[in-house]
Amino acid sequence: MAVWLPAYLIHGDDHDRVGERRNRMKASAELEVGPEGVEHLDGDAATPPAIAATLSAMTLGIGRRFVLVDGVEKWKEAEVVEHLVPVLKVLDGATTTVAFVAMEDKRQQVAPALVAAVDKLGGAQVTEEALKARDLPRWAKERAAQLGIELDGAGAQALVAQVGERRVRLERELEKLALEHGQGARLSTRDVEEAVADGAEQQVWGLVDAIVTGDRKAAVASYLALRAQGEPLARLTGLLNSRMRTALEIARRLDAGEDRGQIAQSARMPPWQLDRRISEARDAGSATLSTAVDRLARLELAARGDSTLDPDTEAIRTIGAVTARR
Repeated sequence: MAVWLPAYLIHGDDHDRVGERRNRMKASAELEVGPEGVEHLDGDAATPPAIAATLSAMTLGIGRRFVLVDGVEKWKEAEVVEHLVPVLKVLDGATTTVAFVAMEDKRQQVAPALVAAVDKLGGAQVTEEALKARDLPRWAKERAAQLGIELDGAGAQALVAQVGERRVRLERELEKLALEHGQGARLSTRDVEEAVADGAEQQVWGLVDAIVTGDRKAAVASYLALRAQGEPLARLTGLLNSRMRTALEIARRLDAGEDRGQIAQSARMPPWQLDRRISEARDAGSATLSTAVDRLARLELAARGDSTLDPDTEAIRTIGAVTARR
């Protein structure tokens, strides 16, 4: 059996990680006393007066009592002081555990009186603060090391570029990498890219490559392969348009005289991928890419029903048009 404290406060502005902590605690409590033994309160049932009444009420349950409270970030200091602090002062921590969960932001923060009451009761606080995007690769390297694998800076950047900025998702992917490659593995950027890239997004870059280089045959084949594996046309055209706009932005920055270092400061992609995009954008030119983006924007509308043609026919015609220059 776990050793439970009388009170826990789980809070912070990284809502994914706060939610994950809350879910783990609830699962652990349910494992010990069963789902019916955990009182989960939120909304109108989770105000300071309501929680005070719940904690003061007698129960007929056997064993430890668990009370899980969501929405604590909405509580006012005066209500906590008036209604909840007196109850927490006399809470029987030998038989009861109460967990307060707060999804904080700039406007809503846990009342200081609740923080102090949890501390005085001998409880524990868990704070999950969101990291800035620039700090995520460093965090990913450190978390990888804790899991027994080695991830260099480029690999960490590739992971964030592919998975996004949600630490919960990043952590799941790191755990999968650790399981797949084993303790002590040293992962290259390519290892990360191949392991965590979304299938459609990864292949869309191949489609973009073919369009930018004017390889009509490869572009049509890539498009048909993506559709054959069940990719919805609306999602596919959205991804394609987004990737082409990235190529156009790089081309325009090159036209403006920016060098690789300047582009890299704001480009969210691994260095090896950026080098390839810069080379392609330079070869294609901004005028050609601008025309392609315009045509693909119309294709995106067609995918939503704004065309008299079959959407796939419209897509293949568009691919033919944007690769006709070669």
